Amino acid sequence: MKKILFIGAFVLLTFSVNAQDYYTAVGIRAGVSTGFTVKYFVSKVDAVEGIVAFRWGGFIVTGLYEYVNKLEVPRLNWYYGFGAHIGHWDGNKAEDWGWWDPTDDKGATIIGADGIIGIEYTLEKIPLNFSLDWRPAFNFIGYAGMWGDQVAISIRFIIN
Repeated sequence: MKKILFIGAFVLLTFSVNAQDYYTAVGIRAGVSTGFTVKYFVSKVDAVEGIVAFRWGGFIVTGLYEYVNKLEVPRLNWYYGFGAHIGHWDGNKAEDWGWWDPTDDKGATIIGADGIIGIEYTLEKIPLNFSLDWRPAFNFIGYAGMWGDQVAISIRFIIN
């Protein structure tokens, strides 16, 4: 498995060219949790992304720093990065999943670290950007542990 990941990363790095197709974009994010996303390029290859997502009757605010690479296909990028999150889950909404203590009706405040890897495509004539990514997270506070189920599709409107 490690060899496959290494070969995949090598191929992506080999065919990448650094640049961006836009500076700022805002939109919606849909996946296991749904919410809003804002992505802003601070240089030709570096971007910051803010995500506000809703899940289990609560919310999570995430900030990410991303490194963006252009692929050989015009307007097609891949990216990876890291960041952190803070949020609050309502215990009554998560009880059905089996990991929540049913006597805990106050919920939990969560704080943790995030990673992200994904691919995005920007339309040429319409100011829209589409992305598909995986954002694994680790909670240090509030139901500590790894959360690897955050796969999402984002649709963003390009501001400039």
